[in-house]
Amino acid sequence: MPINILMPALSPTMEKGNLAKWLKKEGDTVKSGDVIAEIETDKATMEVEAVDEGTLAKIVVPEGTADVPVNQVIAVLAGEGEDVKSAASGAAKSAAAPAPVPKAATPSAPPASAKEVPKPAPGAATPAAAPKAPAPAPAQQTPSGGNRVFASPLARRLAKEAGIDTGRIEGSGPHGRVIARDVEAAKSGKGMKPAASPGTAPTAAPSMSDQQVRALFEEGSYEVVPHDGMRRTIAQRLTLSTQTIPHFYLTIDCDIGRLLAAREEINISAPKNKDGKPIYKLSVNDFVLKALALALQRVPDANVSWTEGAMLKHKHSDIGVAVALPGGLITPIVRNCETKSLSTISNEMKDLVARARARKLKPNEYQGGTSAVSNLGMYGIKDFTAVINPPHATILAVGTGEERAVVRNGKIEAAHVMSVTLSCDHRAVDGALGAELIGAFKTLIENPVMMVV
Repeated sequence: MPINILMPALSPTMEKGNLAKWLKKEGDTVKSGDVIAEIETDKATMEVEAVDEGTLAKIVVPEGTADVPVNQVIAVLAGEGEDVKSAASGAAKSAAAPAPVPKAATPSAPPASAKEVPKPAPGAATPAAAPKAPAPAPAQQTPSGGNRVFASPLARRLAKEAGIDTGRIEGSGPHGRVIARDVEAAKSGKGMKPAASPGTAPTAAPSMSDQQVRALFEEGSYEVVPHDGMRRTIAQRLTLSTQTIPHFYLTIDCDIGRLLAAREEINISAPKNKDGKPIYKLSVNDFVLKALALALQRVPDANVSWTEGAMLKHKHSDIGVAVALPGGLITPIVRNCETKSLSTISNEMKDLVARARARKLKPNEYQGGTSAVSNLGMYGIKDFTAVINPPHATILAVGTGEERAVVRNGKIEAAHVMSVTLSCDHRAVDGALGAELIGAFKTLIENPVMMVV
């Protein structure tokens, strides 16, 4: 039987992807492990590998196609000994009835390929580390009013994140089924049924519609720039974070005079490569990552993630770093940061940042982590607060290092001071525990020799 190659789910937040490029053409022989296509997600560009041998009978989705739903048939592979023309003719039927879009994938999910939709089968082409989409939940939901509401799994999840009762949304899908676009319309106050009778659970107040916002400005005085996948994902995740995580903030000033002196001395004495260039060049941010990683080891009760059933207490400090990209940001992670030298952290970060900006990171390189750093010091920002990125319980916002007047032994002196603000999830980290963590960070960052022993 022909093998349907499906749009894989490459990250937990991926719902659609762009088919950037086909690396094989119809009629080409495909071997296991061959890279056959490139898929663009909201965060990165991933390669799709074949896991079976055969002939690429039909390309269903041409390259350059945007917003292809997860689990939709993108190509058909004819197995060994199978008639290619017959397999290609069957592709039209597969394309006419694409698989339903599942909920967000999980890192432990199997390849998103199947001989029959939506059941995965071992012969389909899929990325080497592609996450498997969980089985879709039943496509109905019963609201508190008792009337049965038909909604897709994706629509239910989006409605839950937005705090909207699906029972109040007018469905535009088959037989009145609520689908994703209906939820998006409901967020703008469109397509909502009249308010239910007293006793119905309250819903989130809708924001202004696009038309209401545009009506406030003169026609032609603005340019409409459509949201891309990355910007939509950032908006959804950070809105969810601020709505569901009780944030509190702790700010402290750190004297980084010793750090700057140590950094200069280390960089001057760095060994050279064959081209005469230093094999590493430490930044202040490298010290910040190491200090936060060690502080989390000193205060292990703060190195946690909140779940409704239990607290996840992490053994290692996996530190994410916010990296600005055109139109958004991504947070690559330095794993086991507490065990790595400053030079290793520095070189690893340079590699992660370069590949992040080229959209070449693998999902495991930016998913998860136990805490994160957001540094705006290079922009001259003195201090700010950062939004926690789940499943983290903390994030450290780092401001610029600058000369300030300080009082020492009754005398006013100049010192290099850097302000940092720790955002904490109050469900997992209480005030005293957060103060202990940021205090441990201050001790380490002000005494850099403690980070290299």
